[in-house]
Amino acid sequence: MPKKVDHEARRQEISEALWRIASTRGLDGASLRDVAAEAGISLGRLQHYFRTKDEMLVFALRYINRLAADRIRARIEALAEGPTPREVLRACLSGMLPLDDRSRVGLLVGAAYYARAVHDEALRAEAENGIPQLRAFFADQLRLAADRGELPPERATEDEAMLLISTADGLATYVLLGVHDPETALRLLDLQLANLFGVEGMEGADAVGRASSASATATAGRAPSVLVGDRSASSASVGDGPAPAAERA
Repeated sequence: MPKKVDHEARRQEISEALWRIASTRGLDGASLRDVAAEAGISLGRLQHYFRTKDEMLVFALRYINRLAADRIRARIEALAEGPTPREVLRACLSGMLPLDDRSRVGLLVGAAYYARAVHDEALRAEAENGIPQLRAFFADQLRLAADRGELPPERATEDEAMLLISTADGLATYVLLGVHDPETALRLLDLQLANLFGVEGMEGADAVGRASSASATATAGRAPSVLVGDRSASSASVGDGPAPAAERA
């Protein structure tokens, strides 16, 4: 009996090979032949799963978005039961920063997608698709904070939500460029949240990962299905990526 092949898993493996190339030399340097060699398969086998490079690029973008969304959702679920809107926003925003090797690779891939999406209509559409969802989710959290008396009502706007997204994107880029280290980026993120919500409840950078085992499932369930989602090609928004070589080994 012929061996049953998990086509979805094989596409994901090929995507991870593409990411490894993209994180070091960009997407333009990733030909189908290069990706096949990185994945350890023949070019013909790769083309069995992806007929064109564009098809492969779009699939890999959607896959890395899903991983990033799952990772940020897990950060929200790991918060103490009944997290405040501020805690939910911080979990999301810190999840958009390159705080470890894996998320750094993901963000490097995102930068490669951004560079290509500027001139690629299909990738640009994918990149733009998730931004309104993320902005709306953040704005909902700000409105909830205003209802709870934790934020002035006039600050609970989509403009403020977009400023938070832009702050995280900018800080992520500066970490990748070596302008800031991850600890400084977290400190500046907390400063931005303090400017919005007030100093009370401000978390320091050393509080990353602090969580109880209780789940905030209801809050995570309200999050858009992509969270950072399809906006991953917009600068530094991909928060996940293939495991570093040492981890894969």
